[in-house]
Amino acid sequence: MKYLVKPALAAALATTAIAAPAAAQVNGMATVDLPSAVAQTQAFQNGYQQIGQQYQAQRTTIEQRAQQRQQLVRSFDSNNDGQLDQAESAAAQDPNNATVRQIQAIDQELAQLQQPIDRARVYVVQQIAQQYSAALQQVVSERGIQFVISPDAVVYANPAADVTQLVTAQLNTRVPAATITPPADWQPSQAAVGLFQQLQQLLTYAAIQQQNAAQQQPAATGGR
Repeated sequence: MKYLVKPALAAALATTAIAAPAAAQVNGMATVDLPSAVAQTQAFQNGYQQIGQQYQAQRTTIEQRAQQRQQLVRSFDSNNDGQLDQAESAAAQDPNNATVRQIQAIDQELAQLQQPIDRARVYVVQQIAQQYSAALQQVVSERGIQFVISPDAVVYANPAADVTQLVTAQLNTRVPAATITPPADWQPSQAAVGLFQQLQQLLTYAAIQQQNAAQQQPAATGGR
């Protein structure tokens, strides 16, 4: 899965993550989605694009190795039904099998290639996240909000209560750009790593939606 934030994918993020109206907060209460707020910032999107460009050679190798791995795994599908049954799965986990050892070697190489890319991405995420509390507080003060609740903790909320876009706007002001090269001695915070993982899931979901929409478009065009 590619995580380079292209313009079309950025648009998909905006519609997938949230659809907040300009009016925000209802009766002093509001909701805010931190991953969505960060994902829509210019610093995040530009940072990911720069990282994708800087590590283009590694990303190409990752894609090639992933394809090789897929072919090796597929070799265990002896009945060619597109999936591994119990016996095939057992064979694919046999440490004495030469193909299994090849897969393990590829997995190690993929982890090594991915590590500096993810490290740079977490660094970008952490720089933005460090300004989240201040950005949220600014929105709270300007809108007279009394309570802010995570969307995950709400069964139902009026869409007008979503202030995520307002927080994104504040983050854009506070963090107009992020550095993509962490210092040699930099260690990511646990919170930044957790947020990074949430963002990867959000990007994956948005990319799948974009791919599905692209596949549906030719069918709709052909039906005219």
